[in-house]
Amino acid sequence: MGNFIIQGGHSLSGEITPQGAKNEALQVVCATLLTDQPVVIHNVPQIVDVLKLMEILSAIGVEISQPEPGTYRFHAKEINLDFLKSKEFMKLSGSIRASIMIIGPLLGRFGVAYASTPGGDKIGRRPLTTHFEGFFNLGAKLHDYSDTIYQLTADPLVGSYMLLNEASVTGTANIVMAAVLAKGKTTIFNAACEPYLLQLCKMLNRMGAKIHGIGSNLLSIEGVEALNGCEHTILPDMIEIGSFIGMAAINRSAITIKNCACEHLGIIPYTFSKLGIQIEQRGDDIFVPQQDTYEIHRQMDGSILTISDAPWPGFTPDLISIALVTAIQGDGSVLIHQKMFESRLFFVDSLQSMGAQIILCDPHRATVIGMNHKRNLRATKMASPDIRAGVALLIAAMSAHGTSVIQNVEQIDRGYQNIVARLNGLGAKIVREE
Repeated sequence: MGNFIIQGGHSLSGEITPQGAKNEALQVVCATLLTDQPVVIHNVPQIVDVLKLMEILSAIGVEISQPEPGTYRFHAKEINLDFLKSKEFMKLSGSIRASIMIIGPLLGRFGVAYASTPGGDKIGRRPLTTHFEGFFNLGAKLHDYSDTIYQLTADPLVGSYMLLNEASVTGTANIVMAAVLAKGKTTIFNAACEPYLLQLCKMLNRMGAKIHGIGSNLLSIEGVEALNGCEHTILPDMIEIGSFIGMAAINRSAITIKNCACEHLGIIPYTFSKLGIQIEQRGDDIFVPQQDTYEIHRQMDGSILTISDAPWPGFTPDLISIALVTAIQGDGSVLIHQKMFESRLFFVDSLQSMGAQIILCDPHRATVIGMNHKRNLRATKMASPDIRAGVALLIAAMSAHGTSVIQNVEQIDRGYQNIVARLNGLGAKIVREE
């Protein structure tokens, strides 16, 4: 396993450009299975999770080429459905959670799909109920194929009304991709409406789908016979953008984040501003000025600020870890409430060992008492438990005095492209050791 060796305490400066959005990429790459015509996708992030997903698609017969850096051409003309029954497929799909999103396109286009337990971050329970109940509403049937593989069939999928049990992002995407080729009309209420879904739906409509209500939690889909190819450009990753905002603040540095697609950032800039961070929008760029101190706001009644995650347009759970780390050196206190995943705050023990003043109230809540840079974090040795916590620990280590070591950095590779070189370009001192 790889390690990051971080020499902390260095000021950062300059410009950095966010990669393509990981969560959008995973959805739109799966959507290429819906057509036998070529699909070209631009701004694809070169990260482990996306590359693994493309490996799965290639294994089942999708022709994938890279005409230029960041651009991929997908041609799912012939699909080997038998491979989905194999141990090789089980091993591949078990390494990445996004493998579950090939079910919707395969079920819609071929009337059959196979599923095994997907991989992904170990951040608590992540049930797939929404996905499968959506497929059942469309008329799919579930069969045991083996001890570890399930078969879904549809003859054919038929549109229906459904109220999702939760506004699951991947669940909504999976159901939408199945419904665009179902017969008749599908109505999805309590649909997720993150920018990833907006982008997916716009891409599908360019392919010939008929999706209405895009960007809302009520989607209406008129099924079509077939879809065409198209070109699509992935948005910049809003999780990276939020990570860079927090990184600039805790390191008392001035950086410019380029090409942010600011209209798609939702409540993210507002939430960081509640931590006292100054953020200037300059066209489509975000400038975070150097601040010696940032004062955490209080509620209007004077009580402690609470930052919690929620479905879009609420604050994304993927940035809760970053908000928590940023608050460590704020002036004031904040309650961080991670509602969606019960294991995502357990990385705070590493921050406590660095000297952070954090009280873990329960698996979902932590109180951060900001130190206002009156005391520095101590360098230490720690391990990355998941993608987002890994980057939060990296940001903390960059602000600490001394040399820290982060182990298991393959977790960070899953979601952040070439992160060492990019941060070193701002003045960080990070070395990767294998």
